[in-house]
Amino acid sequence: MTAGAVCVRDVVIAIPEMSISSAARLMREYHVGTLVVVDERAGKNTPVGIVTDRDLVIEVLAADVDIQSVCVGDVISRELLTVEESESLWDVMRRMRAHGVRRAPVVDDAGSLVGVISVDDLVQLLGEELGALAGLFGTEQEQEVRRRTRP
Repeated sequence: MTAGAVCVRDVVIAIPEMSISSAARLMREYHVGTLVVVDERAGKNTPVGIVTDRDLVIEVLAADVDIQSVCVGDVISRELLTVEESESLWDVMRRMRAHGVRRAPVVDDAGSLVGVISVDDLVQLLGEELGALAGLFGTEQEQEVRRRTRP
């Protein structure tokens, strides 16, 4: 399975020049804790960073920074991990672990944003897969009981 098959494609985005309060309002309006920060080039959104609700709290609010003096671009990490939509989930998990991130923008071959993938998405998928695998045990036992109890 690939990152493109699992990623959330309805991504809430921000631009580097956006105010901190506007970013917080977007998070509240869309009930998300993360915004993918993009540069728009030729009508396509290219990810340049991520800003989280935690970034806003720790980097701005807890540090007593005047929110009028900074913008989203000031608090994002420029060392952004992106994954290609054709990447296998195992490679995505390995890279996310190596970079110590919980979410990553998913891009197409041209580097344009197509979605975002998170540890939560991967855990949910793996849980479903393990549940399906565990279901095999019960099915196997039922079939054996039917086969062995026939006269």
